Amino acid sequence: MLQIIQDDPWLAPYEHDIHTRYDYYKSELDRISDEYGSLLKFANRHQELGFQITKMGFSYKEWAPQAQAMALVGGFNNWDENAHPMKKDENGIWHVEISDDEGLENLAQVKVRVTAANGKHDRIPAYIKYAIQNTENYDFTGRIWSPKKEFKWTDSQFDLSAIKNPVIYEAHPGMAQEKEGVGTFKEFEENILPRIKSLGYNCIQLMAVAEHPYYGSFGYHVANFYAPSSRFGTPDDLKSLVNTAHKMGIAVIMDVVHSHSVKNFSEGLNDFDGSGSQYFHHGGRGYHTGWDSKLFNYGKEEVSRFLLSNLKYWLEDFHFDGFRFDGVTSMLYHHHGEGVSFDHYDKYFKDGVDWDAVRYLQLANTLIHEIKPHAFSIAEDMSGMPGMCQPIEAGGLGFDYRLGMGIPDNWIKWLKHKQDEEWSMQEIWNVLSNRRYGEKTVAYAESHDQAMVGDKTLAFWLMDKEMYWHMAKGDDNLIIDRGISLHKMIRLVTAAAGGEAYLNFIGNEFGHPEWMDFPREGNNWSYKYARRQWSLVDNQELKYHFLNDFEKAMLALLKNENVLEASPANLLNIDETNKVLIFERSNLIFVFNFHPNNSVPDYEFWVPSAGMYQYLLNSDDARFGGHKRIDESTVHESFKKEGGDFIKIYCVNRTALVIKRK
Repeated sequence: MLQIIQDDPWLAPYEHDIHTRYDYYKSELDRISDEYGSLLKFANRHQELGFQITKMGFSYKEWAPQAQAMALVGGFNNWDENAHPMKKDENGIWHVEISDDEGLENLAQVKVRVTAANGKHDRIPAYIKYAIQNTENYDFTGRIWSPKKEFKWTDSQFDLSAIKNPVIYEAHPGMAQEKEGVGTFKEFEENILPRIKSLGYNCIQLMAVAEHPYYGSFGYHVANFYAPSSRFGTPDDLKSLVNTAHKMGIAVIMDVVHSHSVKNFSEGLNDFDGSGSQYFHHGGRGYHTGWDSKLFNYGKEEVSRFLLSNLKYWLEDFHFDGFRFDGVTSMLYHHHGEGVSFDHYDKYFKDGVDWDAVRYLQLANTLIHEIKPHAFSIAEDMSGMPGMCQPIEAGGLGFDYRLGMGIPDNWIKWLKHKQDEEWSMQEIWNVLSNRRYGEKTVAYAESHDQAMVGDKTLAFWLMDKEMYWHMAKGDDNLIIDRGISLHKMIRLVTAAAGGEAYLNFIGNEFGHPEWMDFPREGNNWSYKYARRQWSLVDNQELKYHFLNDFEKAMLALLKNENVLEASPANLLNIDETNKVLIFERSNLIFVFNFHPNNSVPDYEFWVPSAGMYQYLLNSDDARFGGHKRIDESTVHESFKKEGGDFIKIYCVNRTALVIKRK
């Protein structure tokens, strides 16, 4: 019996379906091994197509089976289609050789002129490694990336396997600076990496890496899958960022978008060879109405090779340490999860599932871990497909982690619709602890999704406009006091009980005010909300640094006590009257009193073992903006009564405490 069914006997009726999807993957993997030697060789398309350096100069190859004619054009040949016509082989691969003396050098402008059923058009090569936008006409043009001096990596000492308690800092390089403009990879490396290191994060999740024509898409409408976004700098600038992060002991995870592609004709892959269905499904199946984008046909070999090679390219050429796969739900189902309630196991294994997409993700995870055994593979899936983070041989899809997407949604729901005194401790516990056995979860209270315009960050839900006027020290304000207290508690309870990894979006660690909004016509193309105001947390006269300092202490606790690596939390006490939630994890006792005003002296609760208990973390500490109502030097001695061992503490309201047996 497959391990996935042993772990969840309710899956037994679907044993045949699970075996079928595994066999579908295994037969393709065997075919690849027979025809290409290995999956690693199959994923070498980026070393075969596109521009490759030869002894004579360059070769350029492009897959476009239905094109009628193709020619390489660019500044080097005065955009003359007669200068470098291309020839097609029996596999639909077009090729041309360019000699050293023909002027094709680093940063040269290039496009490919494609004559097809849809006419004659200049397109950006599919495997281009750099593309730059013209500031006058906004047209993107491919550029040769072949610098004379190759980037020198100095990160050989970085040990990815040493990261046992992943705490992930999600960041967008363009909006990471305080200036009203687009930040760069170099600025991120120099200004932001030291902040991330100082806080104690050991992973970065870098957004918007691959080139995308519209900045406001947040990087999710990718056009050029092999080109780092030129608005942030050069490919070597990105390599330098990763290299420096590694020297700081920080892993770098790429937010990869293989779920769809921008529909733009000029910049992207849409109708590249004029067939209407080269990279994408034909007709309506190839279009995502909700995202206004194109959908890949994962069943096509060249599409599979394009995407798998893309993963290998980022892992090997840029030393990325894994991927957060965006839009996995959309990939897995023909309905893309839109308007579907996943309330029955049939919906995971019967009609509606895209088996080619399932197989692609299994191949992708196999490849990733062959290249880097300790790489991170994270699925953004809201459907809860069983086996998402189980080994493929066990009947799963092979991801290492899934995002705990229900956690932030529920925090927003509670803050939006209920008063504190209406919060249910049982409901909070159920949301944080409800995850599939044996499948790791990345817990988070808010990511970029919650911070975007149209919603609010946790800090803004808690404090709103009062943040504009009452964040100065000495300015007592009940709304701000509540907000700071709950912001700390929400983060700690989420990190401690919600999963096996923790994620935070850039700036939220100090309660960054307001939402995010990228330049667009509706805001007069303003960058005011597409940046991070670091001056707020750096100003010691403001209260923001209290939240930042708590984050640092919280992450140190998670690391030093191996909290995320430990088994899931065990519930010790739920008290709806006093709004108290107590649980144990990694031999620590976590105590949360969410009540607006009930502080309970001599609060008694059961503990797993007898002994002397001391404080490790107190959110009410004055250094975290608290009221210092707890004497942290106090040691609590357990006592026996019917039912086991108990301790008594002063359980103060809107406070989180972490206690450990000496």
